[in-house]
Amino acid sequence: MMKRGFHSPGRPTSRLAAALLAASLGACVFLPETTTRYDPDCGVTQRHMTLKAYQIAAFGGCRNEGCAELLVIAGAVSATSLVISGSIAVVGDAVYWLERRGRCLMK
Repeated sequence: MMKRGFHSPGRPTSRLAAALLAASLGACVFLPETTTRYDPDCGVTQRHMTLKAYQIAAFGGCRNEGCAELLVIAGAVSATSLVISGSIAVVGDAVYWLERRGRCLMK
């Protein structure tokens, strides 16, 4: 009789699935980037924030459990940087939009 929560030897464990997910994300860090462009309607330069992915490391040839843990940590760092930088980009875009709106109304 098989207990709940255990996997048969032929099935991948949740730890392996997490490692594969982390490997698919790679060791990337997401950072907000500000771009500018001229708005001829208002006569001002407007700014816009986007996210840019930077690869910080590549893992290859991993074979032991420690490597799987490293991949999981890299995936967690990548996901965390995506959430934090995404929040910064959304708030930054809102501020830039308000700034542009204010400058447009003044002209």
